[in-house]
Amino acid sequence: MRKLLKYLTRGYMKETVLAPLFKCIEAIFELFVPTVVASMIDVGIANGDKAYIGGMCAILVGLGLAGLGFSVTAQFFAAKAATGFSKTVGSALFRHIQTFSYSDLDELGTSTLMTRMTSDLNQVQTGVNMTLRLLLRSPFVVFGAMIMAFTIDVPSALIFAAAIPVLSIVVFGIMLAGMPLYGKVRIGLDKLLGRTRENLNGARVVRAFCIEDKEIADFNSENEKLTRIQLTAGRISALMNPLTFALINLAVILLIWTGALRVDAGQLTQGQVVALYNYMSQILVELIKLAGLIITITKAAACGKRIQSVFDSGEGMTGGTVKNGFVGYENTVELRNVSLTYKTASDKSLNGISFKARKGSTVGIIGGTGSGKTSLVNLIPRFYDPTEGEVLIDGVDAKEYDLEALRSMIGIVPQKAVLFKGTIRENMQWRDSSADDAEIMRALTLAQAADIIEKKEHGLDCMVEQGGTNFSGGQRQRLTIARAMVGSPEILILDDSASALDFATDAALRKALRTLNETTETTVFIVSQRTSSIMHADKIIVLDDGEAVGIGTHAELLDSCPVYREIYDSQFRKEGGETA
Repeated sequence: MRKLLKYLTRGYMKETVLAPLFKCIEAIFELFVPTVVASMIDVGIANGDKAYIGGMCAILVGLGLAGLGFSVTAQFFAAKAATGFSKTVGSALFRHIQTFSYSDLDELGTSTLMTRMTSDLNQVQTGVNMTLRLLLRSPFVVFGAMIMAFTIDVPSALIFAAAIPVLSIVVFGIMLAGMPLYGKVRIGLDKLLGRTRENLNGARVVRAFCIEDKEIADFNSENEKLTRIQLTAGRISALMNPLTFALINLAVILLIWTGALRVDAGQLTQGQVVALYNYMSQILVELIKLAGLIITITKAAACGKRIQSVFDSGEGMTGGTVKNGFVGYENTVELRNVSLTYKTASDKSLNGISFKARKGSTVGIIGGTGSGKTSLVNLIPRFYDPTEGEVLIDGVDAKEYDLEALRSMIGIVPQKAVLFKGTIRENMQWRDSSADDAEIMRALTLAQAADIIEKKEHGLDCMVEQGGTNFSGGQRQRLTIARAMVGSPEILILDDSASALDFATDAALRKALRTLNETTETTVFIVSQRTSSIMHADKIIVLDDGEAVGIGTHAELLDSCPVYREIYDSQFRKEGGETA
């Protein structure tokens, strides 16, 4: 948590100082109230002086208004500092997450990062706000009340001196006992959210395998664990108020009893006893506030540690300084004996892959589920770095490229077609924000998506719902393909991005891609499970269990690669061996 405070002191130092300062000034006005009341009783009421009572009432109103002014000002500065701090930390955290490699994202998990960015950050913001308002004010009032009590009557004030240490032991003891538990609560919440997200995303798979009861049981088990921890933490925290109330009330009883004896002996006035009682009440109120503040700080500190753990984790992916590859280099992409092992895996996902992709050529990648097709194309834009071997782009090792320069050369269509809320034009400009309507329509035409625009009343200004839910699966795929083509990338990667297209549209798209190869020399990688989608590629790479078991043209692989032949036959042969 301490490391995060630099974001508070850098941009909001003034607010961080002024908020507690104004709160302490407000507390000073509050500390004068009991003495004014005591004077009103001992002088005004005792002597029946209505003018004096009126004057004291006016002073009380003045103290209240002045305190209100300083309190509102303090609240403003505290809120500004807390929200600004939250915004700065959130922005820094988001920027840091953007530097993560896919390996880092796989290791931390989406649900964990979402929790850190939302509920954890909100809890830290609340903690900072409350800290600026009360962390100095409450102790200031407690010790100020004790000092004011000494100015009234030393023997009675000794009760304050004895009660405050006992109360402090109770408050801080509960805090130390509760802090580790709140950390466990956040960890348990992470696990529960992760399981919930998995079940929501995989609801159809769960139903397909009829394991709803098992998933419900697993969820209930995680939920019960979290509930037990929360109940334990809640029970410990619940001790705070009753214990502090009991101790304060015991001190009040002792104070009134002692005060009555001293009033009877003529050593104290009735107004002074009332003032002492009011100071004790102020201490009670402030200690209750302090107890709540400590619980809030405890939660915020636990959340702050979790946010800091994200800053501390993730090796990130640092780029080099190269902006462009070798001019006129024959091969756009070249892999030299490349292997890839994921962080959490024991076996290689890719093993000893080597091939060259000439500039302007089309490379098809095919294989069974889990054969490593997506892993292979993810090496090109450096979403992952190979554990062995080299990936060369225009003759330069991909690790030597500036990351932004490297990825600006590449258009990618992922397996899951993702559209963002906004207009179609805004979605098309994600890769190239300066693209005009003519460039966008050219890309849409190549992607066989121009008809989508023609059928929409507002054309490119048609609104896209979050996730593109107002478009069919095939429309989403064509729009994402068009988005990747905007700006004429040097490399275009289509990762099984035509699975929802009918055969006629798929054929038209492949024809358009050949035109793209000829006119812009774009090197196209097509990942597919359909042999029809890649059979006309200049080079086809057949993957099986992470190894390239065949590299060549369609005709060559039919003769030399049993795996490719098997895939082809399963899709193009009827029973009995007749051609479909």
